Amino acid sequence: MNDNIAKTVLTPSKQLGLLSKAEVGTILNTSSSAMRDIFRSCALAVLNCDADIDDGHVLLQRHQDFEIHVRQVKRGMKLELINAPASAFVDGEIIQGIHEHLFAVLRDIVFAYDTVLHNPNMDMTTPDGITNAVFHLLRNANVLRLSKKTRLVVCWGGHSITRHEYDYSKEVGYQIGLRDMDICTGCGPGAMKGPMKGATIGHAKQRINDGLYLGITEPGIIAAESPNPIVNNLVILPDIEKRLEAFVRTGHGIVVFAGGVGTAEEILYLLGILMQPENKDIPFPFIMTGPESSRPYFEQINTFIAETLGIEAQQKYQVIIDDPALVAQRMKEGIAQVRQYRKEIGDAYYFNWNLAIDTAFQQPFAPSHENVRNLQLHKNQPPYMLAANLRRVFSALVAGNVKDEGIRAIEEFGDFEIYGDAAIMDPVDALLTSFVAQNRMKIAAESYRPCYKVMRDAEPT
Repeated sequence: MNDNIAKTVLTPSKQLGLLSKAEVGTILNTSSSAMRDIFRSCALAVLNCDADIDDGHVLLQRHQDFEIHVRQVKRGMKLELINAPASAFVDGEIIQGIHEHLFAVLRDIVFAYDTVLHNPNMDMTTPDGITNAVFHLLRNANVLRLSKKTRLVVCWGGHSITRHEYDYSKEVGYQIGLRDMDICTGCGPGAMKGPMKGATIGHAKQRINDGLYLGITEPGIIAAESPNPIVNNLVILPDIEKRLEAFVRTGHGIVVFAGGVGTAEEILYLLGILMQPENKDIPFPFIMTGPESSRPYFEQINTFIAETLGIEAQQKYQVIIDDPALVAQRMKEGIAQVRQYRKEIGDAYYFNWNLAIDTAFQQPFAPSHENVRNLQLHKNQPPYMLAANLRRVFSALVAGNVKDEGIRAIEEFGDFEIYGDAAIMDPVDALLTSFVAQNRMKIAAESYRPCYKVMRDAEPT
């Protein structure tokens, strides 16, 4: 069987909507631009949704002959695929879910880079301006629904987890689905797929036909965490910070399963926001959970949070071990409080406008060696700001582990050097060491080589 399909032409799906001639022209006229490269890499990731790869660099190297072109026709446009992976097709026809995801990629790349990021009327320097941009991107993707229901549960967790942890995440999703709640994840495999798969069965049993399985990703991570086939609404945000904001603006509560550095980044992002003084009275259910075999992972996370951010941070979440039904029950109770709060203050049910997010959590962090070396990792700052800086550490490690540009930077300049006070570096080192020991860094864990060095009691040169 041929590994590639030489050529195929696709017409737009419902995910795209209508593009103007100017928008089609934007794609047609940028064959050598950064946007064109992003479009190609994201499209390739969607076509490889069943591949067991979590390395963007490897994926691009493996499919160097893949091409995708936008062709303008009288009634709009079409996509032409050259040397597309055969696994995306059945009997010569592209799989419907992959077809939809491809046009979601085109929709989000065109809209984000033309209508939002390069729009002089969009202020990307202020918290309100960035939040407004996130709103526009989500609205364009038809994610925001005018409804009185508050039922979207965001699930975070690792793409490289054990089979037992995956089955547990699926059972939690099932219990959530039985209680008429929807699922949003980072759209990839592992703990991002399990809850969605479980929720489909819970929804089917309850005869819920409009279940939402929302996948939110960004160009740098999509190649390592290709959208799983259950996702029925895929959204690609321009960068990790806007992706994280999209999670907390649309979600009504968050469940965290075991994971690695990416999951730690998400936990620190949410804790930092919840610890901002402006948000102290806003209800936001936050549960960490896993099977009994995951208990050491959550004990390590809990210890790390206590030693770096303190008891106040620990009070923002609860840990539930080996009880999927209780997780779903507590989440439903918490979401009821969210609904009542928003009703009282007049906030939207579909978008959390009232949540304050400091620019430290919104401005994109470029994971260069210099930026990592100069992070402020000490306790002489508000805890939420320390959380913001710790979040950037783990964001850089995600890049060094799985993102194409991060892997290239490590190859060229060596490991990231993380400097800070020993009171912070000791817990960081202990947490990262536990991730490596538990094979939580990459799918090919046996071949993992750390891309970082933890430095203590020293200043960057």
